[in-house]
Amino acid sequence: MPAIEQSIQVDVPVRTAYNQWTQFEEFPRFMEGIERVEQRDDRHLHWVAEFGGKHHEWDAEITDQTPDRRVAWRDVEGKTNEGSVDFEQSDGGTCVTVRMDWEPEGAAEKIGSALGFDERRVKSDLERFKEFIESRGEETGAWRGDIGGPQA
Repeated sequence: MPAIEQSIQVDVPVRTAYNQWTQFEEFPRFMEGIERVEQRDDRHLHWVAEFGGKHHEWDAEITDQTPDRRVAWRDVEGKTNEGSVDFEQSDGGTCVTVRMDWEPEGAAEKIGSALGFDERRVKSDLERFKEFIESRGEETGAWRGDIGGPQA
Protein backbone atom coordinates (compact mmCIF):
# COMPACT_ATOMS: atom_id res chain seq x y z
CA MET A 1 0.00 0.00 0.00
CA PRO A 2 1.28 3.51 -0.74
CA ALA A 3 2.46 5.34 2.37
CA ILE A 4 1.63 9.02 2.65
CA GLU A 5 2.95 11.42 5.29
CA GLN A 6 2.24 15.13 5.36
CA SER A 7 2.50 17.74 8.14
CA ILE A 8 1.35 21.30 8.58
CA GLN A 9 1.71 23.96 11.24
CA VAL A 10 -1.62 25.47 12.32
CA ASP A 11 -1.75 28.64 14.37
CA VAL A 12 -4.18 27.43 17.02
CA PRO A 13 -3.60 25.58 20.31
CA VAL A 14 -3.27 21.79 20.11
CA ARG A 15 -6.61 21.36 21.93
CA THR A 16 -8.42 23.43 19.27
CA ALA A 17 -6.83 21.58 16.34
CA TYR A 18 -7.51 18.17 17.90
CA ASN A 19 -11.09 19.05 18.85
CA GLN A 20 -11.85 20.15 15.30
CA TRP A 21 -10.35 16.99 13.83
CA THR A 22 -12.71 14.88 15.97
CA GLN A 23 -15.64 16.51 14.15
CA PHE A 24 -15.52 13.93 11.37
CA GLU A 25 -18.82 15.00 9.82
CA GLU A 26 -17.19 18.39 9.06
CA PHE A 27 -14.47 16.78 6.87
CA PRO A 28 -16.27 17.61 3.58
CA ARG A 29 -15.71 21.30 4.41
CA PHE A 30 -11.95 20.91 3.86
CA MET A 31 -11.28 17.48 2.31
CA GLU A 32 -11.47 17.31 -1.47
CA GLY A 33 -13.67 14.53 -2.81
CA ILE A 34 -15.25 13.67 0.53
CA GLU A 35 -18.99 13.97 0.11
CA ARG A 36 -20.12 12.76 3.52
CA VAL A 37 -18.83 11.21 6.74
CA GLU A 38 -21.35 9.71 9.15
CA GLN A 39 -20.24 9.00 12.69
CA ARG A 40 -22.25 5.93 13.64
CA ASP A 41 -20.93 5.63 17.20
CA ASP A 42 -17.80 6.58 19.16
CA ARG A 43 -15.69 4.15 17.13
CA HIS A 44 -17.28 3.75 13.69
CA LEU A 45 -17.51 6.02 10.64
CA HIS A 46 -19.11 5.61 7.23
CA TRP A 47 -17.39 7.50 4.39
CA VAL A 48 -18.79 8.54 1.00
CA ALA A 49 -16.37 10.03 -1.51
CA GLU A 50 -15.59 10.53 -5.16
CA PHE A 51 -12.06 10.42 -6.50
CA GLY A 52 -10.41 9.04 -9.56
CA GLY A 53 -13.76 9.62 -11.27
CA LYS A 54 -15.35 6.88 -9.17
CA HIS A 55 -17.82 6.75 -6.28
CA HIS A 56 -16.50 5.06 -3.12
CA GLU A 57 -18.07 4.10 0.20
CA TRP A 58 -16.37 2.42 3.12
CA ASP A 59 -16.59 1.90 6.85
CA ALA A 60 -13.74 2.68 9.21
CA GLU A 61 -13.03 1.99 12.85
CA ILE A 62 -11.17 4.36 15.15
CA THR A 63 -8.46 2.19 16.70
CA ASP A 64 -6.73 4.78 18.86
CA GLN A 65 -7.94 8.14 20.05
CA THR A 66 -5.96 10.02 22.67
CA PRO A 67 -7.17 13.57 23.37
CA ASP A 68 -4.80 16.28 22.11
CA ARG A 69 -2.37 13.66 20.76
CA ARG A 70 -3.71 11.20 18.19
CA VAL A 71 -6.55 9.73 16.15
CA ALA A 72 -5.89 6.46 14.28
CA TRP A 73 -8.19 4.36 12.11
CA ARG A 74 -8.42 1.36 9.83
CA ASP A 75 -10.97 0.26 7.27
CA VAL A 76 -13.41 -2.48 8.25
CA GLU A 77 -15.30 -2.72 4.94
CA GLY A 78 -14.82 -1.20 1.52
CA LYS A 79 -11.86 0.97 0.52
CA THR A 80 -8.64 -0.42 2.01
CA ASN A 81 -6.95 2.23 4.14
CA GLU A 82 -5.50 2.95 7.57
CA GLY A 83 -3.63 5.76 9.19
CA SER A 84 -3.25 8.28 11.95
CA VAL A 85 -3.28 11.98 12.65
CA ASP A 86 -0.90 13.21 15.34
CA PHE A 87 -1.01 16.58 17.10
CA GLU A 88 2.04 18.14 18.70
CA GLN A 89 2.24 21.51 20.44
CA SER A 90 4.91 23.65 18.84
CA ASP A 91 6.02 27.26 18.92
CA GLY A 92 3.04 29.38 18.03
CA GLY A 93 0.59 26.56 17.44
CA THR A 94 0.26 22.90 16.57
CA CYS A 95 1.99 20.56 14.16
CA VAL A 96 -0.61 18.24 12.56
CA THR A 97 0.84 15.12 10.89
CA VAL A 98 -1.20 12.74 8.74
CA ARG A 99 0.15 9.26 8.02
CA MET A 100 -1.93 7.07 5.74
CA ASP A 101 -1.67 3.82 3.85
CA TRP A 102 -4.26 2.91 1.23
CA GLU A 103 -4.78 0.42 -1.56
CA PRO A 104 -5.31 2.00 -4.99
CA GLU A 105 -8.01 0.30 -7.05
CA GLY A 106 -7.88 0.19 -10.81
CA ALA A 107 -5.47 1.67 -13.30
CA ALA A 108 -6.41 5.34 -12.74
CA GLU A 109 -5.82 5.22 -8.97
CA LYS A 110 -2.58 3.24 -9.37
CA ILE A 111 -1.23 5.72 -11.92
CA GLY A 112 -2.40 8.67 -9.81
CA SER A 113 -0.65 7.24 -6.77
CA ALA A 114 2.55 6.60 -8.73
CA LEU A 115 2.48 10.24 -9.89
CA GLY A 116 2.00 11.51 -6.32
CA PHE A 117 -1.57 12.77 -6.72
CA ASP A 118 -2.64 11.19 -3.42
CA GLU A 119 0.26 12.83 -1.55
CA ARG A 120 -0.66 16.23 -3.03
CA ARG A 121 -4.33 15.74 -2.16
CA VAL A 122 -3.50 15.08 1.50
CA LYS A 123 -1.24 18.16 1.51
CA SER A 124 -4.05 20.28 0.00
CA ASP A 125 -6.56 18.90 2.52
CA LEU A 126 -4.23 19.90 5.36
CA GLU A 127 -3.83 23.38 3.88
CA ARG A 128 -7.64 23.73 3.74
CA PHE A 129 -7.87 22.43 7.34
CA LYS A 130 -5.36 25.10 8.37
CA GLU A 131 -7.37 27.82 6.63
CA PHE A 132 -10.63 26.49 8.08
CA ILE A 133 -9.52 26.31 11.73
CA GLU A 134 -7.42 29.49 11.68
CA SER A 135 -10.21 31.55 10.11
CA ARG A 136 -12.64 30.32 12.78
CA GLY A 137 -10.18 30.51 15.68
CA GLU A 138 -12.22 27.88 17.49
CA GLU A 139 -13.51 24.40 16.86
CA THR A 140 -17.05 23.60 15.68
CA GLY A 141 -17.29 20.95 18.43
CA ALA A 142 -15.27 18.33 20.23
CA TRP A 143 -15.25 14.74 21.29
CA ARG A 144 -12.71 14.12 24.05
CA GLY A 145 -13.20 10.36 24.41
CA ASP A 146 -10.23 8.04 24.78
CA ILE A 147 -10.11 4.88 22.66
CA GLY A 148 -7.19 2.53 23.11
CA GLY A 149 -6.57 -0.38 20.80
CA PRO A 150 -8.94 -2.38 18.59
CA GLN A 151 -12.31 -3.33 19.94
CA ALA A 152 -12.41 -6.87 21.34
